[in-house]
Amino acid sequence: MEFGSAGKFLLELKKEFGGGEEELVKVVELKRMEQEGKTIEEYVQKFKRAARESSYKGRLLVKEFK
Repeated sequence: MEFGSAGKFLLELKKEFGGGEEELVKVVELKRMEQEGKTIEEYVQKFKRAARESSYKGRLLVKEFK
């Protein structure tokens, strides 16, 4: 399996073997999230799901969303 970057590799590694690090995985996912081919509604829903499971609140969430 190929990964586009070390960050994506680490994200997949943490998802697979992370144990109690789910919150950290969601933070990394938020940082790497892109709209790609999704509609804005799909992207917002995906972002909200990841945000709920991360430790980010307020301004940090706004920064990552931008």
